[in-house]
Amino acid sequence: MDVLGRYRNLIVLVGVLFAQVLGLAVQVRRTSDSESSTRLIRVWAVGAVTPFEKALVWAQTSSGNLWHNYFYLRGVRAENRTLKAQIEQMRLEQVRMSQDADQARRLQALLAFKEQFISQTMAAQVIGGSGSELSRSVYIDKGYNDGIKTDMAVITADGVVGKVLRTYRTSSLVLLIDDQTSGVGAILDKTRLQGILRGTSSGEVQLEKVMSDETVPPGELVLTSGGDGIFPKGLVVGRVTKVTPGAELFLNIRVRPAADLSKLEEVLVVTKIDERQAQPDQSGPARAVDILAERLPGVPSKPENAEKGPAGAVAAPGTVSHAPAGTGPDAKPAPAPPQVSIGAVARKAAAAASSEGAGSPSGAATATPDAVKASPKPVKTAAAPKPQPAVEDRPH
Repeated sequence: MDVLGRYRNLIVLVGVLFAQVLGLAVQVRRTSDSESSTRLIRVWAVGAVTPFEKALVWAQTSSGNLWHNYFYLRGVRAENRTLKAQIEQMRLEQVRMSQDADQARRLQALLAFKEQFISQTMAAQVIGGSGSELSRSVYIDKGYNDGIKTDMAVITADGVVGKVLRTYRTSSLVLLIDDQTSGVGAILDKTRLQGILRGTSSGEVQLEKVMSDETVPPGELVLTSGGDGIFPKGLVVGRVTKVTPGAELFLNIRVRPAADLSKLEEVLVVTKIDERQAQPDQSGPARAVDILAERLPGVPSKPENAEKGPAGAVAAPGTVSHAPAGTGPDAKPAPAPPQVSIGAVARKAAAAASSEGAGSPSGAATATPDAVKASPKPVKTAAAPKPQPAVEDRPH
């Protein structure tokens, strides 16, 4: 109280001055070229509050960065290990699938399978719809003057749309796959179960003719099977969304089309399908055809130097000639093997020594050197006499 009483006049003066300045700030406007006029009190208030706001934002950003860069990233190392393991597993799976694909190509080529390829398409624009809930179809701006025919497949970049139902001069009617009168041969991507894709009266798409004892997981991709003769095999149709038991031992498989059938603007009409035989992969180290050719029995090739006759014949390498000695005009007697001649001469010499001079040592001594000397000489066989020309008796 003493302070207020002592400085009462000063406090009142300061309060009056502050009120006058505040009133002036409210009344005075500040203008600039880039912005409209602003009261001076607002400029002062913004200038006083801005430093505190900047400090608050900086503290909030720093604490957020600290949380995300340190505390929140404590489990990143474990997550990196898990991701690396998944990457390695996917690489192994990719290698296995690549080998299976190469083997499938070789087997297709070996069994003379044929593949269908889209070789020509025509772009068309959707110009109208059927205008009825019972018939789901659209009109396109291409007709038979442009080469469009009935039962041609209509697709988009996302998936299958339908088929050409009727053709006119400059337009065509396309029946969508969600119409209840449509039918598309379909096959499940992983389980390889085949069925018929049809539309319902409510606009949904279902896969029919799949037995109830089969297991169809939701989310599985549905492709065209090529069995209807309209759509080539392997085009994307949609994905399985719901599987429920149905009547007559079949499943009710609901499919979500890959293409948005309610927002069609541009489509592609498949005007030509190229059907050709599968070609083997030439980059692989071995092909199934080569393996099969190696396993089949082969026919030995005929030697170049084949026998042409008895005269001047040249035997093939590694063959043994059984022609008798001395049968040719220039034939020479073949010498007998040395070991056979030595044994024969030794036996003859021993027999002669025992018969002529059994009691005489000189005779045995003289017979043995002769036998030894005669043993190295080959035994000559008598050559067959050469044939002589016949002599005719002519009268003189």
